[in-house]
Amino acid sequence: MLPGDGVGPELMHAVKEVFKAASVPVVFDEHHLSEVQNMASEEKLDQVVDSMKESKVALIGKIHTPMEYKGELASYDMRLRRKLDLFANVVHVKSLPGYKTRHNNLDLVIIREQTEGEYSSLEHESAKGVIECLKIITRAKSQRIAKFAFDYATKKGRSKVTAVHKANIMKLGDGLFLQCCEEVAELYPKIKFDTMIIDNCCMQLVQNPYQFDVLVMPNLYGNIIDNLAAGLVGGAGVVPGESYSAEYAVFEMGARHPFAQAVGRNIANPTAMLLSAANMLRHLNLEFHSNLIADAVKKVIKVGKVRTRDLGGYSTTSDFVKSVIDNLHPHYGAHGGHGGLRHVPGFHPSRDRCPGCLG
Repeated sequence: MLPGDGVGPELMHAVKEVFKAASVPVVFDEHHLSEVQNMASEEKLDQVVDSMKESKVALIGKIHTPMEYKGELASYDMRLRRKLDLFANVVHVKSLPGYKTRHNNLDLVIIREQTEGEYSSLEHESAKGVIECLKIITRAKSQRIAKFAFDYATKKGRSKVTAVHKANIMKLGDGLFLQCCEEVAELYPKIKFDTMIIDNCCMQLVQNPYQFDVLVMPNLYGNIIDNLAAGLVGGAGVVPGESYSAEYAVFEMGARHPFAQAVGRNIANPTAMLLSAANMLRHLNLEFHSNLIADAVKKVIKVGKVRTRDLGGYSTTSDFVKSVIDNLHPHYGAHGGHGGLRHVPGFHPSRDRCPGCLG
């Protein structure tokens, strides 16, 4: 577990509370890596990587990257992703029943290559006042992410993959990415394949997002589209995300924001982090606990009585977590937060509904 910056530690506390209440058989090895709190060093990064090599799975918050240049172009977040070769970032954007937005019943997946492209950290001043930033696109990594997208679509029973690009301007770079996607698409005749230029894709997502199923794209476009799509279903607080390499899986928020303005105010929405944690449990084959937590979170949102500020309510993070815990065991009335039965005269659990319980 890497709590990260901003509200990350508060969200991780929410996850721990819910895991405890749901009796999840998971023990976290917690590490703190932060550039803004001066808790980042090569040694710390190596400790995290060693821990990952052992457990193969992590739950992480946003590791904030400061704007100023201090002699090192690659942020710790990027270096961690590179060391673990977390090439595929997957964000499943799905409407939450009970929370109305302009577009409802959305269900699309954004797959982003996140080890090269514009995030190659290759920048230099070639002449006074002239900066060159190199965007790297390779055949190997483009084919790998395209294959990942088509494999994902096949495994999840999805029917279409859209490659998003700007090959009309970046004819060689994005041209290569597009060519790799087209070559891989031919190996999957059952899955429809189309392409879309990134600027049009942004407009189409806002106007008619229902046309999309799985989208695959290079690094920077993926970062932008992740955030745009998260905004369609309620914002960064409700969309979970995950990153994969050949052997590691990292679970995080879909739109990565530290929410610095919310720190310590008990107002952050823990939905995305809790759903991410539930996805992590599914990955660990803890299907029962995964469904238990995801269903409880979705039920709180569907009932709509407990809403954090970002969803237009006045509830605190703690209120939301308590409500989720109460919904983990609705028939047993987890009023004490520990799943114990409170004594009600004449009440028999197998015969009567628990008074004041949902479900």
